[in-house]
Amino acid sequence: MNSRLRFRRRTLAAVAAMVATLAAPLSPANAQASAATPAAPARKPRVALVMKSLANEFFLTMENGAKDYQKHNPQLFELVTNGIKDETDTANQIRIVEQMIVSKADAIVLAPADSKALVPVVKKAVDAGIIVVNIDNRLDPAVLKSKNLNVPFVGPDNRKGALKIGQYLVQKLKPGDEAAIIEGVSTTTNAQQRTAGFREALQQAGVKLVSVQSGAWEIDKGNAVAAAMLNEYPNLKALLAGNDNMALGAVSAVRAAGRQGKVYVVGYDNINAIHPMLKDGRVLATADQYAAKQAVFGIDTALKALSGHKKQSELSGVVETPVDLVTK
Repeated sequence: MNSRLRFRRRTLAAVAAMVATLAAPLSPANAQASAATPAAPARKPRVALVMKSLANEFFLTMENGAKDYQKHNPQLFELVTNGIKDETDTANQIRIVEQMIVSKADAIVLAPADSKALVPVVKKAVDAGIIVVNIDNRLDPAVLKSKNLNVPFVGPDNRKGALKIGQYLVQKLKPGDEAAIIEGVSTTTNAQQRTAGFREALQQAGVKLVSVQSGAWEIDKGNAVAAAMLNEYPNLKALLAGNDNMALGAVSAVRAAGRQGKVYVVGYDNINAIHPMLKDGRVLATADQYAAKQAVFGIDTALKALSGHKKQSELSGVVETPVDLVTK
């Protein structure tokens, strides 16, 4: 009987000691071990790449570059890509950005169809706590300032690129020769800058600029504008197109007018469709602004802001990407 009592007492004492141990605060060593336990991984940031017309090979290249980058870095971010049906579909691009706000994207990398019209929806995104990075076509600095917005721009110096093309072209011309510019969408900064670069090159060489008209970045519109210019100016010696799509349209117009070999055509973007024409001389020159790299640099800028817990107001500046002359 006494042995049973002693056994019960020992059992109760052991249980009491265990309870006391569990209830006691962690020792410094145990607390350190507990703190070292890894936390659950944070959610990967969701980055939306919003482009202009995916009918333009340039933006397909940009999209493919972004997808390839995400494929090789799946642990860094999730990617959503979208674009509009044509270069002037500004209203739909605004709707796409609004959808990204509603779906709570962490960052938006935007190639705006219009340098001014997209600023209000960019402000909506920033007010919703979304990081916004601008690529390809720069948002209007004055309009951004009026909204008290800092939006970093990642892209090339379009004036510099167009100047390189123009300076190569004028080596084939002489002072007094006539040239015309087929401009992109006139409200976009990159169209304005490319036109400025072309103008500068023509002025330096004493070449007469007889017309500047918008081809809205599109093949068909570029073709119609080029055809009208060739008809109005029978002595025209050169057509400077603000992108390769419009240059393709210009080449068709030159052929239809029976003036092959008499009118030089230049473009901008170095899309694959232009390469055979560079080779056989139908297009004299273009510029490579590395669409895929622009997307990657833009995404990296957004990811660095997110990982550094930066606010949009802390972001600013320009990350200049390369642009190179491409000839035969």
